[in-house]
Amino acid sequence: MSPDPHAPFDPLDHAEGRWPAVSVVMPVLNEELHLADAVRRILVQDYPGELEIVIALGPSRDRTDEIATGLAATDPRVRTVANPSGRTPAGLNAAIAASRHPIVVRVDGHGLLTPGYVRTAVRLLEATGAANVGGLMAAEGYTDFTRAVARAMTSRFGVGGARFHTGGAAGPAETVYLGVFRREVLDELGGYDESFVRAQDWELNHRIRAAGRLIWFSPDLAVTYRPRASLRALARQYLHYGRWRRVVMRHHNGTASLRYLAAPVATLGCLLGLLGAVLTPWALVLPGGYLAAVLLGSAVTAPGLPWRAVAALPAVYATMHLSWGFGFLTSPRSLGRGIGTPPRNTPTVPHLGAKG
Repeated sequence: MSPDPHAPFDPLDHAEGRWPAVSVVMPVLNEELHLADAVRRILVQDYPGELEIVIALGPSRDRTDEIATGLAATDPRVRTVANPSGRTPAGLNAAIAASRHPIVVRVDGHGLLTPGYVRTAVRLLEATGAANVGGLMAAEGYTDFTRAVARAMTSRFGVGGARFHTGGAAGPAETVYLGVFRREVLDELGGYDESFVRAQDWELNHRIRAAGRLIWFSPDLAVTYRPRASLRALARQYLHYGRWRRVVMRHHNGTASLRYLAAPVATLGCLLGLLGAVLTPWALVLPGGYLAAVLLGSAVTAPGLPWRAVAALPAVYATMHLSWGFGFLTSPRSLGRGIGTPPRNTPTVPHLGAKG
């Protein structure tokens, strides 16, 4: 008899040696390069309880569907569901709806779970009482260019001080990478808001905290992430990040912070400086100062990289910062409306560490 997916995770099951069953949900689109490895990393997890994988298949233009179908044919723990829109939150909701177990683990098609990830996450759910636990987005390059991107994505100069990027002590967090959830919390909150084509993780975690539940970060949980392989792809990724982070701020009060404004301010300063140079060369101090900061940040964070990666690092930093900033500044007010479920009205949640 299959477990009731609506039955809450009971810590006593773990305490008495009965580990709760786990559903891993994966939304995938054009993931032929990494999907097989991602699924294998899940299937070889040293987890004592029952485990299933539900892959939500978007309309891929490569061999993703063929690979997923083959994986499902060779292992009964793997199943597929359709995600006609191809949008990540819709795929996540479809996979969650088709899953059967009280613990839900989110994994992307290009994410590789580290050994012991699921076991550690379930232990943390029990120990902390959290609604969602997660850890590090452990960016790892496989070419000189992607090694430069991985270094930038794990440095404070590249992405700020978010612990799921740069590491830090275990404890309560605003958000974590991907996440391992108690299913009853997802059911209670209606799952992912499908109007958030990007930033859906941050938005869901905001609602979890607004409901009075705990998000827990642990550096013991890491998922290997494969960065984008070109500047163009990286620019597109960070443009969307910036646009959708602005959408989160519009829809949820209290979600703005100074670190999210750093890239837009730098972008605006560079644009104003270049335009102002028509009137006075002194205006070039602004983009020149940013360029100097990028070169200094690259020099500080480059040690250990091969020389081709070091050479790419300044362009990577500038692409990440300026694409994110430009996306934030140009995010249309219509973005996020009319797609999937309507935005939810959520109480204001104070930032962690805020006074009062």
